[in-house]
Amino acid sequence: MSGRAPAIHAALQRLVETMQQKPACGEVLLAVRAPREGVEFFSHHEPRQFFIASATKLYVTALMAKLRERGVVDWAVPMARYLPDLDLRRLAVYKQTDVTERITVADLLAHTSGLPDYFEGRRADGATTFGRALAHDMSWNLADVITWTRELQRPHFMPGTPGRALYSDTNYQLLGAIIERQYGASFADVVEAEICRPLGLRDTYCFAPPTIARYQDVCAMKLGDRALNIPLAMASVGADGGIVSTLADSMAFLKAFGSGALFSQHIYRDIQAPWRRIFFPLRYGTGVMLFRTPWIFSPFRRFPDLIGHSGASGTVMFYAEAWDTYVVATVNQVAQRSLPYQLMMRALAIAAPAARD
Repeated sequence: MSGRAPAIHAALQRLVETMQQKPACGEVLLAVRAPREGVEFFSHHEPRQFFIASATKLYVTALMAKLRERGVVDWAVPMARYLPDLDLRRLAVYKQTDVTERITVADLLAHTSGLPDYFEGRRADGATTFGRALAHDMSWNLADVITWTRELQRPHFMPGTPGRALYSDTNYQLLGAIIERQYGASFADVVEAEICRPLGLRDTYCFAPPTIARYQDVCAMKLGDRALNIPLAMASVGADGGIVSTLADSMAFLKAFGSGALFSQHIYRDIQAPWRRIFFPLRYGTGVMLFRTPWIFSPFRRFPDLIGHSGASGTVMFYAEAWDTYVVATVNQVAQRSLPYQLMMRALAIAAPAARD
């Protein structure tokens, strides 16, 4: 541990305590790894579990990379080829033409399919699946996702249009189905066998119907001032957002993902090109997010690019290659999605001062 590390640890602990005092925050958890400063900070050392929500997509990316390396799945071919048992006709209709067969596996990973988002996309009556679940907990399956996607507005663009991307959880439901068919097991079992067991992640699992009784053991997510009780919904999201983890396990996974321990450097480079705009200030590669701090947010400090993923539960899992620094954090708040980014950037400012100079 460097001479600066104790002061950095103390400052990070104060940051957590300050964030915890915000009425909007649920339970605040933070982990930072910055080897250059000798920092290995965990605000909680006991295995406190939380929903990582859409950061689950990093697990999907890792599994799809493994299938590509083994020559089992070709990302460049139509995704329907790997889902022959599903009726996907007219899932994507663009200018009165069924373009579903044009959607490749890579399009699903990169959100370039153009498919609307079954989870937060608005239907004709203005309702969303997310909104309905918040109002009254409910469950769904892949057949429901396909039906709801057809009912939503038509694709926003032709699949694979250069420079275009639309963030859609429908893509990752389909990827989850591909994973299950190629491995011949449930997504939850594949995550356990292919990622958790090899990495020694003892407190990570995919929340699903068989584990629904464990909902109360996970950090409560808040919607404003209200604690959410949506076990049926969380057991339904699967590959697009159902993983439960802890700070220690998430840090171990993030380090493995960023170091190339999970799949080859060749694929690792591929998933970072090109970056497409999804929603400010985030961009999307192929299964990963890029967070680039707008200069207006930090005019006097330069932060490196951060690669990883966030989740609507108030979770961020990102690493800065330029600083060799990793951050995992959650505020367990669904309504104010900027909060975890605020926590992450403040933690980075504290943890890597030498790298910033």
